[in-house]
Amino acid sequence: MKTYKQRLFFSPLLAVVLLLQGCYSFSGTSIPDNVKTISISNFSDASGMGPANLQQFVTEDFKDYFQRNTNLRVLPQAGDLQIQGQIMSYTFSPAAIQRNDIPTGGNSNVSIDQAGANRLTIVVQINYTDTKNPVNNFDQSFSSFFDFPPSQDINQISRAQIQKITERIIYSVFTKTVANW
Repeated sequence: MKTYKQRLFFSPLLAVVLLLQGCYSFSGTSIPDNVKTISISNFSDASGMGPANLQQFVTEDFKDYFQRNTNLRVLPQAGDLQIQGQIMSYTFSPAAIQRNDIPTGGNSNVSIDQAGANRLTIVVQINYTDTKNPVNNFDQSFSSFFDFPPSQDINQISRAQIQKITERIIYSVFTKTVANW
């Protein structure tokens, strides 16, 4: 049997939990009750680089992430929330430049700059529309990168390695759109 003090403590706590439940999910999202669907358009690739199916990878990764982490139903178009994206850049460049001294004979050396790593950077432009609350709309670029050993060529980059980069981009978009962090 609960004491009077226990009931006084738990009653307001229960009321707060029920109040928050209407607009906050304990999964980390904050989606209003009137938002039920999201549409994620097929991404286009304006970078002219990367694997031929990069836009398909990115589109499917976005859809999968939102399906796994929200209760929103993913529609092909006209969702309550709408994401349109374009891959703007897929850049492979030297990173972590190191200066190496190479002896030339005698007492002199030649300094050569060499990449200690190669970096793949992906930039995605996102146009987000919230049909229920247009104040949340935005058009913004998101980017992420991953460093590879200098011996790894751009053609040796796997789908799994690209996915590490896109997961960070998707997480950033997710937090800006439905997590409001």
